[in-house]
Amino acid sequence: MIVSHHPLIFTGLKRLTGQNDVQRCVASAIKNDIAIYAAHTNLDNVLNGVSGKMADKLGLKNIRILQPKQDRLLKLITYVPHLYADKIRNAVFEAGAGQIGNYDSCSFNADGVGTFRANDKAQPFVGDIDKLHTEPETRIEVILPDYLKNRVLEALLNVHPYEEPAYDFIPLQNAWNQVGAGVVGELEHPEEELDFLNRIKSVFNIPAIRHTNLLGNKIKSVALCGGSGSEFLKDALTAGADIFITGDFKYHQFFDAQKRILIADIGHFESEQFTKDIFFEIITKKMPTFAVQISDSKTNPINYL
Repeated sequence: MIVSHHPLIFTGLKRLTGQNDVQRCVASAIKNDIAIYAAHTNLDNVLNGVSGKMADKLGLKNIRILQPKQDRLLKLITYVPHLYADKIRNAVFEAGAGQIGNYDSCSFNADGVGTFRANDKAQPFVGDIDKLHTEPETRIEVILPDYLKNRVLEALLNVHPYEEPAYDFIPLQNAWNQVGAGVVGELEHPEEELDFLNRIKSVFNIPAIRHTNLLGNKIKSVALCGGSGSEFLKDALTAGADIFITGDFKYHQFFDAQKRILIADIGHFESEQFTKDIFFEIITKKMPTFAVQISDSKTNPINYL
């Protein structure tokens, strides 16, 4: 199995005739029974992903997402008899709900009274047919990412005692601060601009950095985005960063700094070069019996003279 950051296939393949490198690689993998797994955008959008590794290499503290994802959180509200509240909470927690930052098992609970009347086709857990029933209940609220909706709902329905549980999934406008593009953090001690640029060259082992004019300020807050991150310059400015480190800035985009921030373009490949270390750490920790080897192949198509 080959694990990589950049996908081998960026556009759909209509034929495998060996006409280019992509087709030849795919054909070779098929012939040799080699699986190829690429974690691209997902690795770009987590705190401990591509940009987070860049921040670690530079020794940044208080690292947080530069552009958090929007409109990806839901609030689940359900109602359950008091004695079943713990069981419901534990079930949805195990399914992934109730995670807020560095805290898990987060919920809000309130006691109240529910009413219902079962018809002759119902099999009520409590109450009698054709009689209005009043039941002391706990209202449980938890937050979850939208991709976990089906899993959390299944967990809820599997343990809820009612024949027809009442629940709501409400979309939230809250920013999801644990997921998104880029990161921003602080240096433990402020550094002179030129000193910091030279340290970037050393840490990332690059021959050149394209950067805007020095502003004469010390560097304290640092924004980073692995790969092509020019679109997040506004977020770096909003975050109050002194420097934005990324790759693939176009000529005219450098003017957008407006003497408010130092832009350092270190190259696309150079900013993502530590993804192999991320994969190695995850795989060897999760699957310690696997034989894992970091490739030493040079895949950067850009050379410097």
